[in-house]
Amino acid sequence: MTKNQKPNGLSELKRILIIGSGGRENSIAWALSRNQYIEQIYVCPGNGGTANFEKCICLKPNKEGQETIIFECQRLQINLVIIGPEVPLAEGLANKLRQAGLLVFGPCKEGAQLEASKDWAKTLMLENNIPTANYWSSHSKEEALEILHKVNQPLVIKADGLASGKGVIVCETIEQSKEAIQEVFSGRFGSAGNKVILEEKIEGPEVSLFALCDGEKLIVLPPAQDHKRLLDGDKGPNTGGMGAYAPAPLVNQQDLKDLTELILIPTLKGLKRKKIKYIGVIYAGLMLTSSGPKVIEFNCRFGDPECQALMPLMGEEFASVLFACARGELEKAPTLTFKNQCSVCVVAASKGYPDSPKEGDQISLKLESNPSLQVFHAGTTIDEFHNIITSGGRVLSVVAQGESFDKAFDLAYASLKKIKFDGMHFRRDIGYQIRNIST
Repeated sequence: MTKNQKPNGLSELKRILIIGSGGRENSIAWALSRNQYIEQIYVCPGNGGTANFEKCICLKPNKEGQETIIFECQRLQINLVIIGPEVPLAEGLANKLRQAGLLVFGPCKEGAQLEASKDWAKTLMLENNIPTANYWSSHSKEEALEILHKVNQPLVIKADGLASGKGVIVCETIEQSKEAIQEVFSGRFGSAGNKVILEEKIEGPEVSLFALCDGEKLIVLPPAQDHKRLLDGDKGPNTGGMGAYAPAPLVNQQDLKDLTELILIPTLKGLKRKKIKYIGVIYAGLMLTSSGPKVIEFNCRFGDPECQALMPLMGEEFASVLFACARGELEKAPTLTFKNQCSVCVVAASKGYPDSPKEGDQISLKLESNPSLQVFHAGTTIDEFHNIITSGGRVLSVVAQGESFDKAFDLAYASLKKIKFDGMHFRRDIGYQIRNIST
């Protein structure tokens, strides 16, 4: 490549629209903003930290809806749309945008069922010999309790639909399983709990795999490890995620190759058999059990907060690869490289998260980003006096890199001391699996 020659495909990629308002979308915008060839990145609706990055601005149309997004894409001459969250994917936003002639990184409504219906995903796994825990599906409380009585052991109770990562209850006793069934069918998770999955409880460390897909082929990213529980020692309720690190050392390069062959490639082939051209991220949440790896969930988008830990590791080819996926031409993309560093993420959440997060508190943020430290905003907004205000459950992600995980975590936790807001909560043991700390 000559000095003035752009990487493959980037001559057409100047303006990007990212759909979403969380830490995931903030970190993707940051990663793409570092590419010198991209002129403008819009984030819709974005958050209080969107404009902190060069070339990034919030897009807040006067009207909501898919037609408005299409209009804005055409008005702004958007070359690539990246859909971050699962809800618009499950509602078919990618379908509508593609019908309007736009290039989109994000699966169609049919493919988004990987996450939108756990029962659908389980069926896909069984059809394609993808290892997963045994399960039963139920449409009523009475049926679910009868299944529990027959199985006569504690089960994991899951709302079938989308519940913002919180619709899973891991039960230690049969009595807890009964209570969880009652809770889900009582409407705690809304329509997501109209059907319930009762799943065999399996044991082992968890790891998250991410593949970028163009419908035919895929590229696998470094593995990550998430921390779902609210409190130290993996206690408390499930959340959307309180921290993550990458690359997860419990999966080496050979393991990653084996897991790709065992899980990711069969998943993509299974989708193709259903006539689904899956363009976007396949996220496989795995448990490494004594009898081998098993899928505990699929997601149809980047994980949050795993995405925040992964983005600083992406090479400059990242934009080209997403663009090639959207065009169904992954074979024409440059090889995606990854930085040889340890990257960690610790989430600062608001008081009351995850059930009733407090909003409207001013944030004191005395922290400057540098090449080894990033602050990604999630639940934040800017008030009329230009103050940063909390506006959601997970408020900020502090992300740090280092030559070792200890150095990266030391930097992240030292940086958290420079952030203050009322009721601020974060776990102090993120990465305990690879750090010498007690839990």
